[in-house]
Amino acid sequence: MQLPVQIVSRDLHLSRHLETTIHEKAGKLDTFYSRITRCQVVIESQTHHHHWKSQSYKVRIDLSVPGAELVVNHHENQDLKVAIRDAFDAAKRQLQNYAHQQRGDVKAHSAMAEAWH
Repeated sequence: MQLPVQIVSRDLHLSRHLETTIHEKAGKLDTFYSRITRCQVVIESQTHHHHWKSQSYKVRIDLSVPGAELVVNHHENQDLKVAIRDAFDAAKRQLQNYAHQQRGDVKAHSAMAEAWH
């Protein structure tokens, strides 16, 4: 990654272990698209006022790549580690899709569908 990862936490304190985990996961995103120029991870603690819901965590990842801004949003879970994992999994999928688009890759079933028209 060309620039450092920016971590923003709202309404919670992140342990060094979680910050290290976030930096490691962000660094691994380079394996899916090496030209990431910005990575911001925002983690929010949300307390629900309904008695059947408890505290949950929302993770948002903003990535800048040449020609696009990729946003992973609405990854919410009552377990902070799961919310982080799910958000980075979604970021990985978005980067893979973006890389395929940049290379001009076409899925085989798309090419077959076009052949039928």
